[in-house]
Amino acid sequence: MKCALVTGGSRGIGRAVCIRMASMGYHVLVNYKSNRDEADKTISLIKESGGTSELLPFDVSNKIEIQQKLGGWMEANADKAIEVLVNNAGIKDDVLMMWMKDEQWENVLKTNLDSFFYITRLVVNSMLLKRYGRIINVVSLSGIKGLPGQANYSAAKGGVIAATKALAQEVGRRGITVNAVAPGFITTDMTENIPEKDMKAIIPVNRFGTPEEVAYAVGFLASKEAAYITGEVISVNGGLYT
Repeated sequence: MKCALVTGGSRGIGRAVCIRMASMGYHVLVNYKSNRDEADKTISLIKESGGTSELLPFDVSNKIEIQQKLGGWMEANADKAIEVLVNNAGIKDDVLMMWMKDEQWENVLKTNLDSFFYITRLVVNSMLLKRYGRIINVVSLSGIKGLPGQANYSAAKGGVIAATKALAQEVGRRGITVNAVAPGFITTDMTENIPEKDMKAIIPVNRFGTPEEVAYAVGFLASKEAAYITGEVISVNGGLYT
């Protein structure tokens, strides 16, 4: 069975990506940390569309839990190859650096950057053996441009972008591509406190994006037809910044 692992798959962009992966014929591993109700809703939506999936709960910021839960699943399911990994889970905790607390820096770096390393290191080894894989990292406009009040978030996402480019060069000969998708303002929980009517004036397409539009870009990079694209960052931001 060919599987796609999507971290942070219970809501927003993650949920849309899960549904997209299922539509491409993948058995979807829906990762979540604590919101079981929303994760179950993702599972139900996949089932309604004719796909298959299962829950894989673990905290992406905890390397021991990653090894136990994800590593344990991989050992117990040797017949199920994770062909697609979407590192989507992330948090932000915005504040100007002069007022930023240690835990605000550390928590954002652990959840957004450390998780990429520990999860990808586990999964890429099996991809190397299979000589095939697609790794897509959901980053952010903040990681490309940098935004005030987001030194922690920008550093984490910028780090994932650099790691994406480095890893792409390490594994390309084995049929594995590594790319990133950088959303701008997308209608999700993370932007619910940002007034779209005020912000859309600075966005060339004059609106926020949808999770499904980001998921479409992820799906393209996950396809076999995208085999000659690696080490790239595709911005999905309505032309806000390129």
